[in-house]
Amino acid sequence: MRVNDCNGASWLLYALYIICSFHRHVSRIITNEEVNALLKQKCKFKWEVPAEDIPKSKWVGTGEKMEGAYVDLIGGVKGKLRDHWQNTLSDQLNSRLNFFSLCSSYRDIMHCNKKPFYLKGGSTVDSSTMDSYLMHALNHINRTREIVVKNDAKLRSDPSKDILDDNSFLDQGFTRPKVLFLLPLKSIARRVVKRLIQLSPLSQKDIIAKFEGKFGESDDEVEEPVQSNKPADFDLLFAGDTDDEFLFGIKYTKKSMNLFSNFYSSDIIVASPLALIKKINGVDDNGKEPAKERDFDFLSSIEIVVVDHADVILMQSWSHLYAVFEQLNQLPSKEHGTNVMRIRPWYLDQHARYYRQTILLSSYLTPEMNALFNGLCLNYEGKVKLVTEFKGVLSKIQFEAPQVYERFDASSITEVDDARFDHFCKKVYPKIQVSDEGRVLLFVSSYFEYIRIRNFLKSQEASFCRIGETTSQQDISRARLWFFEGKKKILLYSERSHFYHRYKIRGAHHLIIYSLPGRKEFYPELVNMLSESENRKCTVFFSRLDLLKLERIVGTFAAQRLVSSDKSIFVFR
Repeated sequence: MRVNDCNGASWLLYALYIICSFHRHVSRIITNEEVNALLKQKCKFKWEVPAEDIPKSKWVGTGEKMEGAYVDLIGGVKGKLRDHWQNTLSDQLNSRLNFFSLCSSYRDIMHCNKKPFYLKGGSTVDSSTMDSYLMHALNHINRTREIVVKNDAKLRSDPSKDILDDNSFLDQGFTRPKVLFLLPLKSIARRVVKRLIQLSPLSQKDIIAKFEGKFGESDDEVEEPVQSNKPADFDLLFAGDTDDEFLFGIKYTKKSMNLFSNFYSSDIIVASPLALIKKINGVDDNGKEPAKERDFDFLSSIEIVVVDHADVILMQSWSHLYAVFEQLNQLPSKEHGTNVMRIRPWYLDQHARYYRQTILLSSYLTPEMNALFNGLCLNYEGKVKLVTEFKGVLSKIQFEAPQVYERFDASSITEVDDARFDHFCKKVYPKIQVSDEGRVLLFVSSYFEYIRIRNFLKSQEASFCRIGETTSQQDISRARLWFFEGKKKILLYSERSHFYHRYKIRGAHHLIIYSLPGRKEFYPELVNMLSESENRKCTVFFSRLDLLKLERIVGTFAAQRLVSSDKSIFVFR
């Protein structure tokens, strides 16, 4: 609903809806029949509205349709929090309201076209989205605490009051933590927590210094990357602390914000998937499983999960993130001092995961993200997902190079890996084997494919070298030299290795993209590695199931043509 389109009555109704969204969400009791329907239903998006602040994009969703863009004017935020945001954000406040209001609907959200801070022009957009979900998390915690404090005061004034017949005292979960931020790197966690401190209406004196003293100091917020031979986005992303293991709590009281608080007295948990899954599995810092019992009950009452920079987490280990989601909102093994008579009924009914809101943010979409969002995010409020029309990145190739796209047939997602492998082994590798050309750069996007192709090339006694994420620096230098000098015919190269190192491979005459990269920026980088060759060639394998990657690289309309055409060979120049 746009404010300009509203008459006085409809604007008032809309404002009341936003103001009451927290109470409406946590007060509703869903039935077992509704739960069964949530478990059975397939994720079919039934409506769409334009995403007015994101070019060539729209929101699609389930549940109740959003009537145009959400505009909130932070009417649902009370007192000091609202005043502080207005003073702190000032002219930037309006740019935060669309996504903040979407978050305030308590739907599950998948925004997988977020321009990250490390890409050119991404800092402003990324900061706006981050501010929005931090504002939502703070508002949720503030409202939760407000209800508990009021009820505590009522009970202190009337200790004999019978609360069993008064539903207004049902105000708690099994444990205190309500918000979970899952982030890939310490540098990003530092960026998020610093901003959280700035948006909190409490005395900020010494808090940031105390945080950096315990979390470690690092020059994370670099406006311009240091001069290097790497792409600028690589330098910005990896400018700070790249440690991927951290886990700590944040506690709010009336007058203070306590960092590194005990998990069970915290309101917010900030973690990397790796650190959290080690905590869940009871693994200590040395990687050993101690004799003590596992303790992760602090995840039992999480009501908002934010996964930011999910694309970076994908380059680490997606299985860790998926395993964390599987452990959320489980029944705790102990009471942890909670007054059982004040626990909300949907916790006792084991329905908490149907109330949990998940906000998944990434710079691009993958099947893994779709699977998590569709399979483990079951919010009764419904879901919204961003859909974008892409123009592609072929224009970023610096010279004319014929790029031959070969489509192979795969009838299902379970068959696509074998079909791709068969296509390479039976139709492509024999041509490489008999050719005298050599200098073939063979790019694969997943570790599974890397291992499979490596084993195949070994079995064929092929002349090849390799660069993967586990390859030592000495072996990498040797492989690059051998390939450049023509001593090895094939160089096998993985996307994860390119993500973490961004090598510029010299000496390639023929680029074979066994599977397209997830990051669209990598495609022109790979093709541009052919710049020194006079007889450059590029061959790309794809199936109809690669549409998500295809549209980011060749553009949405061209990708639709590639997967729907009767032809199987296509050429771009």
